[in-house]
Amino acid sequence: MIVLTLPYPLSANRYWRKFPMGGKKGGREIVIRSKEADDYIERVGWLCRQAGIRKPLQWRVRVDIALYPARPQDWAKRAAADPVAWDDDVRCIDLDNARKVLNDALKGIVFDDDRWIWADSGQRMEPDGEARVVVTITPLQRPASPQGSLLEAAA
Repeated sequence: MIVLTLPYPLSANRYWRKFPMGGKKGGREIVIRSKEADDYIERVGWLCRQAGIRKPLQWRVRVDIALYPARPQDWAKRAAADPVAWDDDVRCIDLDNARKVLNDALKGIVFDDDRWIWADSGQRMEPDGEARVVVTITPLQRPASPQGSLLEAAA
């Protein structure tokens, strides 16, 4: 199991940049990763290497994310007013966008390709300080032999 604490992901809206082809608006567009996205991917890569990751996994994995938005300065006032759901309106990107950005940043570093993600989950956490995301990557069991498991099932 690999557990990484990474910087808070970019919004998908800031991750991609669209440019009109041929300089015409309303026509075809070209979509490229933003400079901000490239910087995020580079930072994630450095943090993964610092954590000891040297070679990407090349088999099925499960990826679980815990997304911690930044705790606002007035959190105590909010919590006093509504102890159960004080953080419902804390600014946070949605889990789907976080998942897409993280999978792209981890591809080729932690796992060979995001096609190897066979299970995933995401949870928005209560803000407890600095914004961040905790990613847990669990390699899934590889069968000893695909033919062996098919033969055993047929017997």
